Amino acid sequence: MTTALFDLTYPIWQAPTGSIAGPELAASVSSAGGMGAMALTWTSPEQAVAQIRQVRAQTARPFQVNFALAFPPHALPASLEAGAPIVTFSWGDPSPYLAQIHAAGAKVGVQVTNVEGARRMVGLGADFLICQGFEAGGHVQSTQSLFLLLPQIVAVAEELPVVAAGGIGDGKGIAQALRLGAAAAMLGTRFVATQESRAHPDYKARLVAAQAEATALTVCFDGDWPYAAHRVLRNSTLEAWEAAGSPPVGARPGEGEVVGTNAAGEPILRYADTAPRQGFAGDTPAMCLYAGTGCHAIHDVPSATDLLPRLWQEAQQF
Repeated sequence: MTTALFDLTYPIWQAPTGSIAGPELAASVSSAGGMGAMALTWTSPEQAVAQIRQVRAQTARPFQVNFALAFPPHALPASLEAGAPIVTFSWGDPSPYLAQIHAAGAKVGVQVTNVEGARRMVGLGADFLICQGFEAGGHVQSTQSLFLLLPQIVAVAEELPVVAAGGIGDGKGIAQALRLGAAAAMLGTRFVATQESRAHPDYKARLVAAQAEATALTVCFDGDWPYAAHRVLRNSTLEAWEAAGSPPVGARPGEGEVVGTNAAGEPILRYADTAPRQGFAGDTPAMCLYAGTGCHAIHDVPSATDLLPRLWQEAQQF
């Protein structure tokens, strides 16, 4: 069990939701007894070190840092030197980095989406697996439903812990994942709608109002990651693109339009893969609003400290 492996109070992991999950959220989740997370794929080595130190200054509990290997993990060496205790990978082959991570005394987990990939990661020496279903929000690696895939991955993993991810937003989903053999459940969208999240208030409000059918798995918001499927809330940008026949890059309605600015005043273009964060201005509801199908369970924006025990109390009712 990952609760035993990492000394967690609850078998609940926060997903590393890109720039939305900063050190504030990671530290709060870990301090509350779960597994906090930060995504460092697009973070400079200097920024990664600063963020890891910020988390460590707030909690002695474990946390994870994530790299999507569709891009070079430039900040990985600095992150290990700064003392990142757990590294997770998605979207690529982690084999060149596993020995480096273990040599630094850190644990490593790999996101998998089929039996063959899971078997290979077990053989390579991963410490745990993350089984992602296509219900997940954000960039979706999987093509299968979580609760159909999960028992297959658990069987291949044998004694290796498996963390279930994709569309889980409440205690019922956590309980179902655990019953199917997962050691823990990973929630992303649910933690986007927390006080410590860096998501824009309008984004959080849209999540509170959303139902599961409000999401779409699409390639609309391709931004700097072409052809990578992602699950988002339906909005005006997506609706206009679909109404036009889902045309390719170069022929999309409103392409090149500035829909807003970030906190530094830099423009955010329509179809960018950047989710609206605190300090963004403009038509934030038209930007990329990552969301998994578990958004139907979001009805408020609590602190992570309050959310963790509440989720676990819910899970014990099923």
